[in-house]
Amino acid sequence: MGWLSEKSWAEVVRVSDLDKFDGFMKDFKSNLDDWKELYDSPTPHQDKIPEPWELTLNDIEKLIVLRIIRPDKIIPALQNYIVKKMGKAYVEPPTFDLARSFQDSNFASPLIFVLSPGADPMNVLLKFAEEKGIVEPISRNNTLDTAGFDKLRKQTPHAAQPVETTSEEPNSPPMNSTKSDTDADSKEQTSSAAVSRKSSAESRISRKSARVTFSNVSDQDGSEETFDDGDEDDDVCDEGSSQPGGVTPAASEPVSASPDTTTSSTTANTEDASSAISVVTAAAEPSNHPQRPSSHPPLQRTPSRMSGPGLQTISLGQGQGPIAAAMIDKAIEQGTWVVLQNCHLASSWLPTLEKICEEVIPDPERTKSTFRLWLTSYPSPEFPVSVLQNGVKMTNEPPKGLRANLLRSYLNDPISDTTFFHGCNKPETWKKLLFGLCFFHALVQERRKFGPLGWNIPYEFNESDLRISVRQQQMFLNDYDEVPLEALTYLIGECNYGGRVTDDHDRRLLNSLLENFYNQDSIQKSHYRYSSSGSYYCPDSENYQGYLEYIKGLPFIVSPEVFGLHENADITKDQQETTQLFDGILTTLPRQAQGGARSTQQIIEDLASDILSKLPPDFNLEDVQGKYPVRYEESMNTVLFQELIRFNRLTSVVRNSLHDVLKAIKGMVVMSAELEDVFDSMMVGKVPVMWAAKSYPSLKPMGSYVSDLIARLQFFKTWINDGMPTVFWLSGFYFTQSFLTGSLQNYARRYRIPIDHLGFEFEVMDQESEMDTKPNDGVYIRGLFMEGARWSRQTKVIDESNPKILFDTVPVIWFKPGVKADFKAKQSYECPVYKTSARRGVLSTTGHSTNFVLDIQLPSDRPHTHWINRGVAMLCQLDD
Repeated sequence: MGWLSEKSWAEVVRVSDLDKFDGFMKDFKSNLDDWKELYDSPTPHQDKIPEPWELTLNDIEKLIVLRIIRPDKIIPALQNYIVKKMGKAYVEPPTFDLARSFQDSNFASPLIFVLSPGADPMNVLLKFAEEKGIVEPISRNNTLDTAGFDKLRKQTPHAAQPVETTSEEPNSPPMNSTKSDTDADSKEQTSSAAVSRKSSAESRISRKSARVTFSNVSDQDGSEETFDDGDEDDDVCDEGSSQPGGVTPAASEPVSASPDTTTSSTTANTEDASSAISVVTAAAEPSNHPQRPSSHPPLQRTPSRMSGPGLQTISLGQGQGPIAAAMIDKAIEQGTWVVLQNCHLASSWLPTLEKICEEVIPDPERTKSTFRLWLTSYPSPEFPVSVLQNGVKMTNEPPKGLRANLLRSYLNDPISDTTFFHGCNKPETWKKLLFGLCFFHALVQERRKFGPLGWNIPYEFNESDLRISVRQQQMFLNDYDEVPLEALTYLIGECNYGGRVTDDHDRRLLNSLLENFYNQDSIQKSHYRYSSSGSYYCPDSENYQGYLEYIKGLPFIVSPEVFGLHENADITKDQQETTQLFDGILTTLPRQAQGGARSTQQIIEDLASDILSKLPPDFNLEDVQGKYPVRYEESMNTVLFQELIRFNRLTSVVRNSLHDVLKAIKGMVVMSAELEDVFDSMMVGKVPVMWAAKSYPSLKPMGSYVSDLIARLQFFKTWINDGMPTVFWLSGFYFTQSFLTGSLQNYARRYRIPIDHLGFEFEVMDQESEMDTKPNDGVYIRGLFMEGARWSRQTKVIDESNPKILFDTVPVIWFKPGVKADFKAKQSYECPVYKTSARRGVLSTTGHSTNFVLDIQLPSDRPHTHWINRGVAMLCQLDD
């Protein structure tokens, strides 16, 4: 039964203990062919399960069977279940109707936009404010001349200088190297020499015209200031950078609405004291940073004066709370609107906001009926619950999918500008590279949905990266006789997009993907293919409309092959969504048992006692030190001793916390916050925070984690009792790098070679897990799993994964130390090894992630870029 994983079979065994599934395991073994047919089906959530279970089980129980056999299809199966039981309306988000949400609000109910990546509701809000007459409509043409631009610039003394630099004017360098939407300003300055002064001003005013006018606000010192809508091309510096006036703003340029953009709204039952709240999704622009490093100040908005009363907006951050409170205080008396953006960045001020919403705003004698408070925020545990409950909550989801992403790029500035689109002196090359660049932009964004297979770290590539790259590309093509592909590749791959990338292997992937679009074939060949199947290619269209028609004809559902990934990547993505769903469901479990079920306390008592019975005593370090003393010629003795110290520390924490939980349940000790976390984590099958703080990296649930911990302890016990193993279990080490260093140190001391001159060569052996004798030099290791590919036992090279087999066990590998200068180059793939499937970790002093172990060179008969795009890596442990 090699087609079913061990985890799935274990679940088959466990589910058979339920009354409704009595005999399930026996029937499963007797009808393997029928169950394999369900397993191999592309639509198992729509097929009938084998008899007699199709007749005896209800719909929920059938979902349990599907959860065991094909967990990747749980999401569509649940959608079908909801449609059947409740109706289609509960799985389809309603069309966003801001006017209807506004009608459900009143002066005491905030309107909340919940932010999500890739969308910005400000453009919709500003347009709605114009329709309601709150702000004056602004001309949206490109006819403002340079004099008009200068006049407008003088009205915004705190804003960054507009991009009007010519070849005679010095260019202002970027404030820092942090990647943000606002980098577009600095980069545009460096490339604006090829653009006329007037067209630059007109282009800037084109974007400026999309901004809303805000009413003046009196600052504490009596001067009048207002706050703009945060067009990053005009007023905003990168986060963490300094700007004249000491303000560190970050705001989103409104994203133009498209037919693909959908928004859902939920209206709370509001009374006179309710609040209307607008929830902002994480946008693709610089204001969207849900987790900001503590070394960076919170996002703030640059003050500037705009004409027209009715709407005031401010991006919350350090020091912005009192200003926001003053804006609200003035607006409730005048009956105007106030927009507070990025509330999640002002957690310390949120209690004040809650007090304002509960005590100040609901007062009908003071607050005019036309007043409205709009809030935007990422989901945050610090956001006041009372404000959420009393407000009108909305979310604006961005268009998803490769097709929608490409369409958005071609409908947005500057590509949608006819003059810009036809403004290159190499039109054929320009249009091909432009389409390739937009395709690349969509590709790097959409790969995020595949999790670690797509990117180790999910970077927020956004429209400013594409915008500046497009402009630089046109400038380079106009200024050079030959197409400077190398310069463009470096500029886009290392600076514009690469400036966001902090992981070395992600940078390697980014440049590998870009190489598929920036090469001579993409320029010279007709219908250059972007995927191996040929489904996606560069159209040979002469006009802008032709490209739009081609994009609109692309399929909505995209195969993983266009991203360079194996078809199994879809299964990985779907399983991650299923895991997220069940993790959320587990958090809703009640702590009190119902009916005749065992109480929660009884369950935890049994579980804690079971773990304690399996946990071996701590290692006797004195005995180990006597048996394996520190020796110059054998560094592994030191490695062993250090590992035992770490595991003793971990097992001590596990053992003591379990004993304390048992005592707390009996009332013998106080149930502290830490013990309560252990209790709650055990109830939902997660590793407690107290354990994780002293543990090796692991994403396993509690049951698998305990089994893995016991297996590691047994590995070292065998080492102590039987001597150094012939094959080391690489995954069993707490600190893997110390083991690798110990191996190199043994070689360096034996042959008296400086250790910094040494490295490893690798040979994959025929044996799966055991070897007869130790190698003369180096070590044999086992326990690695390959994701995204497999090791071919026949051809001895890395090969494509088998269908539905997500991980392949790697045979024994011989780590052979040697002088790096003597290594011969071979056609191979440098396969990274990670401790967990998350791949990402904290950046260490070595420049690598703490999750990263080393690169292993594996023989390959394909170009290394093929496996880079596949996201192939080896893992020390799986998640189950």
